[in-house]
Formats: sequence, structure tokens, C-alpha cells
Amino acid sequence: MDSSRLDLLQGTLDLLILRALRSGAMHGWAISERIQQISQDVLRVNQGSLYPALHRLEHRGWIKAEWGVSELGRRARFYSLTASGRKQLEIEAVNWSKLTDAIARVLRMA
Repeated sequence: MDSSRLDLLQGTLDLLILRALRSGAMHGWAISERIQQISQDVLRVNQGSLYPALHRLEHRGWIKAEWGVSELGRRARFYSLTASGRKQLEIEAVNWSKLTDAIARVLRMA
């Protein structure tokens, strides 16, 4: 594993998935690729973390899944945000900002 890549905390992964889905429905592999692409290859979501997170988010009612056909012509589950998922994304984004601001303050301590 490349030491420049970061391991993700569970709540962080949930936030990233919700954010990736804000622009529209995607299948699991596309979600993973989108996060990797936007993070400029710093964040990589392995399948062993992604699918349990997708199931957890679906169980909470924040995303829904429907069967469809991928760009490669394969059957795949496409995930999309629900109304409560959009609300949760807003909450998670605010909480993330508070957390990162607090960590930044601690790191700047003299």
C-alpha cells in the first residue's frame, strides 16, 4: 500500500459515498472510481469496505438501490440518494467541517 494514501474512517466513507451520489445514481464500482478520481488518487475505497457501507446506508434509508445495466452491459445495482440521505449529507458535511476545523486548531497550537 502506498503510504501517501489515507485509510478512511467508517463515518468518513459514508460521507464520501453520500457526496458522490449527490450528482446522480451510480453502481458501486463507479462510486469507488469517482471518489478516487476526485481525490486525485489519494483516497481509494476497496470493495471490502464499499459494499458493507452501501448496505449500511441503504438500511438507514439514506440511499436506495435498483437493478440496472452498467456501461459494460452487465447487471449492476445502482445506488441513489433518498430525501433523508440528502438531509444526512448536509448534516455530515457540517460535522466534518467542525471536526477538521478543530483538528486544524490543535495542529496550529504553539
